[in-house]
Amino acid sequence: MTQPKLIPGIRRYGKPYLLPLFTAMGLAVLGNLATLIGPDQLSRITNKISAGLRGGMDLKGIWHIVSLLAVIYGIGAFMSYAQGYVMATVAQNFTRDLRTKISRKINRLPLTYFDTHSEGDTLSRVTNDLDTFGQALNQSLGTLVSSVVLIVGAVIMMTWSNWLLSLTAVVASLLGMSVVVLLLTHSQRYFGDQQTQLAAVSGYVEEVYAGHEVVQTYNQTQKATQDFQQLNQRLETSVWKAQFLSGIMQPFMNFIGNFGYVAVSVVGALLALKGTISIGMVVAFMVYVRIFTQPLGQITQAFSGLQSAQAALRRVFAFLDTPDDDDRSAATVMLQRATGKIDFEKVDFGYTFEKQIIHQFSAHIKPGQKVAIVGPTGAGKTTLISLLMGYYTPQHGQIKIDDQPIEQLSKATVRNQFDMVLQDTWLFEATIMANLKYNDPNISDAQVFEAAKAVGVDHFIRTLPQGYATVLNEAVSLSVGQKQLLTIARALVRNRPMLILDEATSSVDTRTEEQLQQAMDVLTKNRTSLVIAHRLSTIKNADTILVLNHGTVIEAGTHEELMKQKGFYANLYNSQFEKLTA
Repeated sequence: MTQPKLIPGIRRYGKPYLLPLFTAMGLAVLGNLATLIGPDQLSRITNKISAGLRGGMDLKGIWHIVSLLAVIYGIGAFMSYAQGYVMATVAQNFTRDLRTKISRKINRLPLTYFDTHSEGDTLSRVTNDLDTFGQALNQSLGTLVSSVVLIVGAVIMMTWSNWLLSLTAVVASLLGMSVVVLLLTHSQRYFGDQQTQLAAVSGYVEEVYAGHEVVQTYNQTQKATQDFQQLNQRLETSVWKAQFLSGIMQPFMNFIGNFGYVAVSVVGALLALKGTISIGMVVAFMVYVRIFTQPLGQITQAFSGLQSAQAALRRVFAFLDTPDDDDRSAATVMLQRATGKIDFEKVDFGYTFEKQIIHQFSAHIKPGQKVAIVGPTGAGKTTLISLLMGYYTPQHGQIKIDDQPIEQLSKATVRNQFDMVLQDTWLFEATIMANLKYNDPNISDAQVFEAAKAVGVDHFIRTLPQGYATVLNEAVSLSVGQKQLLTIARALVRNRPMLILDEATSSVDTRTEEQLQQAMDVLTKNRTSLVIAHRLSTIKNADTILVLNHGTVIEAGTHEELMKQKGFYANLYNSQFEKLTA
C-alpha cells in the first residue's frame, strides 16, 4: 500500500482544528516575542548601572525598566500558558475525533479487509498510533513553534544589535544544523518501522492471551514465549535505531550551542576592549546567544517526536482512506418484510480468482421451507450464507429475495430480513435482557420470556442472582452451551421472516439438543429456515436437504429420499450413525 500524503490527510480529517492550531502557534509567537524583548531591557539596565558607577545612579530609570521587564515576562508567561492549554485541547480533541472516525470506519469496511489484516494491527492503530500522535502533537509541535520563533527573533535582534556577533553565532550553528538534518532524514524510516513492529507485538499478545487456555493445554507456553521474544527483539531493534539517531542529536546540538556561545563571548570581549560596543551589549548578546542556541536542541527533539507522530498518522490515514464497503444505501427498491422466497441462480464465487469455492450453485427455496445445507468441511456451506447476507459479492450469477436481486437492495434491508445464529457465540457486556433485545428496542419483555421458555433457557436465567437483569461479564460463568442457547433465543425473539442456523446446536449436549430441536420445530414454522449442520440427525425433518461438495450441489431431496439413493449423503449419515452406536 502506498504511503498516504500527510498534509492532505490533515486537511481532510483535521480541518476543524486548523484554526485553533494556528491560534496556539500565534500565542507561542507572542509569548516568545516578549521573551526576546527581555535581553534588550537587560542591556539598558546594565548600561545605566555602568553609567551610575561613573556618576549618579538613575534609580528611577532602572526601576522603570525593571517594571517594564516584569510586565514583559508576565505577558510571556501568560501567552505560554494559553498556548499550552490550546495545544493540549487541540491535540486531545483531534485524537478523540480520529478514534471516533476509526471506530465508525471499522463498521464500514468490507470483510475482505479483515481477511488480510490482523485484529492486533487494527487495534494498534486505535491505541498505540493515536496515543503516539496525540503526545507528539501536544509536546513537540508547541516546542517546535516556540523554538523557531526564538531562533528567528534572536537572529533579528542580534543582527540589529551587532551584525558581526550575529554572523559569528549563525555560522557556528549552521554546521551543527546540517548534520542534524542529515540524521533526521536517515532516521525517518526507522520511526515507521517502529510503529509497524509495535502493531505486530500488540497483535501477537492479543492472539496469545485470547487463546491462553489452548496455549497451556498444548504446552506451548515456551514456544509462545520464544515467538514473543523474537517479535519483541525486532521492536527493540527498530526503536533503538530510531531513538539512537534522534538521541545523539541533543548532545551534539548542545556542543554546537556551547561552541557558538564561546565564540560570541570571545569576539564580544575583543570588541568591548576596543570600545566598539558597550559592556551592556555584550551581556545582552550573551543572553541572545543562549536564546538562539538553546532552541536548536529543542528543535531536534521536537522533530524526533514529530517523526513518530508522522509515522503513526500515516498508518491512521491509510486505514481511514481504505475504500468503504458498498452498503448500497442508495438502492431504490424497498422490501419491508419478505415472504421468505430465496433463489440462487448459477452463483460462482471465490475468495481469490485463482481458487473458486462455489461453482454454478443454484437453489430455489420457497417461503416457509426448512432447507438444510450439509457437506464436508470446506464444501462452501458458510460461504453461501455470507453471499446471501451480502458480506461478499458473487463473481457470477444472482441471488434473489422475493424475486428481487439483492444487489438492488441495501445491505441493511437484506440483513433486516434475517435472524442468525452462528457456531461461535457472542454476547455483549450488558444485561441478559439487553442481549436478547439487541438492536430492537420495540421487543417487549413478554416476547423475551416466551422465546426463552421455548428454547428452554428461561429456568436457568431465573436461577441467576438478578435474573434477566444479570450483567454478563467475567463474574458470570456461563458454559458454551448456555451461551449458545442465549444467542438462539436472541435470534428467535426478533421473529424475522428468515432464519439462518450455522451449526447452532454444535455446542449443546444430546438432551439439550433434543429439547432445542422441539422448540425449533415450533418456532421455525412459517419461517424460511436455512440450517447448516454437521450433525445430520438434527436435520432429518428438513423439507429439503442440499448436499454440497466442492461448491456444487451433488444431491438434493428429503432425508428419506437421499437415504434411498444410497449416495454421498447416505454414506455420510451412516458413518455418523455408526460412530454413535460404536
